[in-house]
Amino acid sequence: MIAAWEGLQWLRPAWFWALAALPVFAWQWWRVQRREQVWRSAVDPQLLPHLIDRSVTRQGHASLWLRLLAWTLAVLALAGPSWRSIEQPPTAGGTPLVLALELSQATLAADLPPSRLLQARARLATLLQQRQGQPTALVAYADDAFTVAPLSDDTGNIALFLDALAPDIMPVDGSAASRAIAHAMRLLARGDHARGDILLLAASADGDAEAAATRAAAAGHRVSVLGLGRGEGVAYRRGDGSIAQARLDVVALQRVAAAGGGRYLDWDQDAMTVLRAGHDVDRVADGRGVRARQDGGYWLLLPLLLLSLFAFRRGAAVVVLAAGLLVPMLPAHAVEGGLWQRADQARGARMREGIAAYREGNDAAALQAWQGLPGATAAYNRGNALARQGRYEDAIAAYDEALRAQPGMEDAIANRQAVQAAMQRRPPSGGDRDDSRAKPDDGEGTSPQGQGEDGSPRDGSPEPGGDRAPTPPSEQATPPAESEDRPSSRDRDEQPDAQQAADAAQREAMEQALQQDGTQRADDASAGTEGTMAQETDAEREQRQANEAWLRRIPDDPGGLLRARFKREHDRRNGLGEER
Repeated sequence: MIAAWEGLQWLRPAWFWALAALPVFAWQWWRVQRREQVWRSAVDPQLLPHLIDRSVTRQGHASLWLRLLAWTLAVLALAGPSWRSIEQPPTAGGTPLVLALELSQATLAADLPPSRLLQARARLATLLQQRQGQPTALVAYADDAFTVAPLSDDTGNIALFLDALAPDIMPVDGSAASRAIAHAMRLLARGDHARGDILLLAASADGDAEAAATRAAAAGHRVSVLGLGRGEGVAYRRGDGSIAQARLDVVALQRVAAAGGGRYLDWDQDAMTVLRAGHDVDRVADGRGVRARQDGGYWLLLPLLLLSLFAFRRGAAVVVLAAGLLVPMLPAHAVEGGLWQRADQARGARMREGIAAYREGNDAAALQAWQGLPGATAAYNRGNALARQGRYEDAIAAYDEALRAQPGMEDAIANRQAVQAAMQRRPPSGGDRDDSRAKPDDGEGTSPQGQGEDGSPRDGSPEPGGDRAPTPPSEQATPPAESEDRPSSRDRDEQPDAQQAADAAQREAMEQALQQDGTQRADDASAGTEGTMAQETDAEREQRQANEAWLRRIPDDPGGLLRARFKREHDRRNGLGEER
């Protein structure tokens, strides 16, 4: 019990200001009691016992104490007493993070070999990899701050911009950390995030950076700084060829971090130690989850309900029920969305559940998860699972359903043709086995909806307003390729040799179908290319070769797009006098 009191914390201590109403209640009661003093001064004392009901006075005292006690209990419950914490698994999201990288000319210094810029890119790549699935944004700043990538859970997409980050893409040189903090606050506000982290990768800070960090902390955000460089400083060559001295202003950066409620870290320290520190939760050290303070205020509602019985008035229940009827009833699709999920979230969860089962080879569980889901992708996935089970007729019907939902779906057309060819080549001795499994190919001839850029499948969760999920399950984009032996029906007991022969014949037929399909596609593509080149005239051929040579002369400048966008945004801000 003593340990519980020592660990007592209040989650919402601002509610204690409501205790200031207690003197108001006492003063009102005193005014009521003072009215009785008028009778005492105007009526003979011998008649007072017959005019004043003493029981009413005693009830007034009891009513006062009950009101004061009930109000105190209600305030304590609202303040959120917490004497223990519970472990919770990490959520898919997390605290939003805005990474702000200084891109001044000083980043060309080599005190962090080979240069500050290359080290910053590598550190950002590491941070983005560790932040997978969590809202993250990237801001580049010099004299002004610009958005490289807004808040997004797709950190892999943000990493594509890292190679384009260089000082020459910034319109004006400088190190205005204050504008970077203000810009990060605007990004968090646009994303409706009440709290977030801002991490500066900087070597210096301007005079307004400390005040900007203070404003960010007041808004509920936390500003931390990762020092970009070494304390001793080094000379470097600027973009115009001049020589300048770059140094790390540790004192100024430490003040910015302290004003923003965060920490300052040297370059050799791990920045994730700062990002893992939550706002209102104690994170588990091993990273398995978080420890959240448990609100125990609901225990105080029990005595408060008992005290409410003394405030009962005849007809009060009718008034309470009538007031409840005035509350508008909002529609809730409980069957589709579940208790805590919307309809689209429930469909997305079922889609991901089926993908996980499909990857593990559990076709029956995957088919059950995808059963009843609308859209072309769900039907296409069901066709793949049915094909792996050897249920070719049902698989073709599923592919037809996908094509009705999305005509021209290339993957569904290709898989349907391959399954149909396998049905025609199936030997009669194989029977109509429902438990043989066809395993799809691993990605040849896939279309963009089959896999992501890295070749890995995506979850295929549905998007609002559409039926088809953007990505099907793993290895979905090609026809079935081979089968595996699984415990079957009575055929295995009656004719094991015939069953094995049927399996081998079916596997060979599927491989032949795939080879013929791939060969036909390659021949069609080759014939189309050769036919086009054969039909070219000499002038068209020379024009094509000249265009190819001209395209090869275009310099590879990955930062050109960012440079043009930042320049246009900089000119617009200066022309309109906007806050930067």
